Amino acid sequence: MGKILGHLEPKAVWNYFEEICQHPRPSKKEEKVAAYLMNWAKENKFETKRDKAGNIVVRKPATRGMENRKPIAIQGHIDMVCEKNADVKFDFDKDPIQPWIDGDWVKAKGTTLGADNGIGVSMGMALMTSTDIAHPPLELLLTVDEETGLTGAIQLGKGMLNAQILINLDSEEDGTFTIGCAGGQNTSAIFKYKKDKYPSNTIPYEIALKGMRGGHSGIEIHDGRANSLKLMTRVLMNLTEMFDIRLSSIYGGNKHNAIPREAFATVLVSGAKEKTFLKEVKKFDKILKEEYQSKEPGLNLSAKKTQKPVQVMTKGFHQSLLKSFYAMPHGVIRMSPDMKDLVQTSTNFAVVETRDKEVYVLTSQRSSVASESIDIAAMVKHVLELGGAKVTHGDGYPAWQPNINSPILKEATAIYKRMYGHDAVVQAIHAGLETGLIAEKYLGMDMLSFGPNLKDVHSPAEMVQISTTKKCWDLLVEIVKNIPAK
Repeated sequence: MGKILGHLEPKAVWNYFEEICQHPRPSKKEEKVAAYLMNWAKENKFETKRDKAGNIVVRKPATRGMENRKPIAIQGHIDMVCEKNADVKFDFDKDPIQPWIDGDWVKAKGTTLGADNGIGVSMGMALMTSTDIAHPPLELLLTVDEETGLTGAIQLGKGMLNAQILINLDSEEDGTFTIGCAGGQNTSAIFKYKKDKYPSNTIPYEIALKGMRGGHSGIEIHDGRANSLKLMTRVLMNLTEMFDIRLSSIYGGNKHNAIPREAFATVLVSGAKEKTFLKEVKKFDKILKEEYQSKEPGLNLSAKKTQKPVQVMTKGFHQSLLKSFYAMPHGVIRMSPDMKDLVQTSTNFAVVETRDKEVYVLTSQRSSVASESIDIAAMVKHVLELGGAKVTHGDGYPAWQPNINSPILKEATAIYKRMYGHDAVVQAIHAGLETGLIAEKYLGMDMLSFGPNLKDVHSPAEMVQISTTKKCWDLLVEIVKNIPAK
């Protein structure tokens, strides 16, 4: 039994989740958790397959009397977004996630929790090892590298699944069935620059913008949260115009699918202007706090002296870079004209990293309309090119088109109403799911996604609700027990 979560209900789900937390699982580095899962399958004598991408399928025969029901797959991804604040010491390649209980929520100490999608994986494992739940022929599909571009689903072998129905457990809102999602792609850029001579009579300062909430760039993109890179660019542009500062480096963000929470810049300030420079930084701190007082109560802008940097950007490059960043679109581009409160198209200004002689930029575009995804990616490309960058588009992934006549949706909504006395919400979402890619490989497969309440995923504030995890599990069990005949 898990030392921290093992007393929670359903016990099997929380025990597996706590075990998963002990195994590092950054995207593209899932071998440690995969080894744990393969050993778990071996111990339970399940038939197991693994494809070249690293995806795992575990099979269990139907229980007595359920052999003629449609075979079903439960699906989740085994990687997690690895986010922490700059002042937290943690190695995601080695250290176990440290879950803790806060009332009705499970959180992690200083890092992302990985309930996205560890809690869904844990439900699938608990269902596989259950001895008292009637079920049809059952498969558990565990995909890799979902968070950095759905790579596992893209490379999923066509012969991996026998299921006719797939339930994805990667949704994050209780009482909701998801039947469609946005597609998307990444756009990255490299700005090349030549180092300039270190200007005389200047003092190096690090400007730090911290304390923002960040969040999932699909789920929270419409929430009005601050983007640290956009705000840092605004601060640097104004300080450049006022004090002719010189830029050495700028950093911010870590993942394409996370709204950046922190940003840092090293600048050189004339000694004669040092005092007024510091006063202006304090003034900007006050301005930003007033603008974001309800959405970002922890926002903090500061400047402190730092070590002499190894490089200084030329003045011309410094200015063209910041102008490109200033013009960079971020946030909601268009709301759906057909579905209330659904974001149709958005873009996330996600990552900036200063390297030796180059600045790397990563952005992410999402849309449920393919032509709009192409259009916003082109807009981002042109803005970056105006600043002198070389731009590359990723391959992207397709939208999952809703099927309101889905048989599994009809069955699940009826079960939900019978269990809870009211209708479930049926929706499409702006975040990306692997279902669209799986649907391309397994034509005609009936699909549905649901899950418990998760908040602030892709950020260190990530949490999963205990009570809705139990509710989600009970719902999953009833759906599996009532799968129709072939």
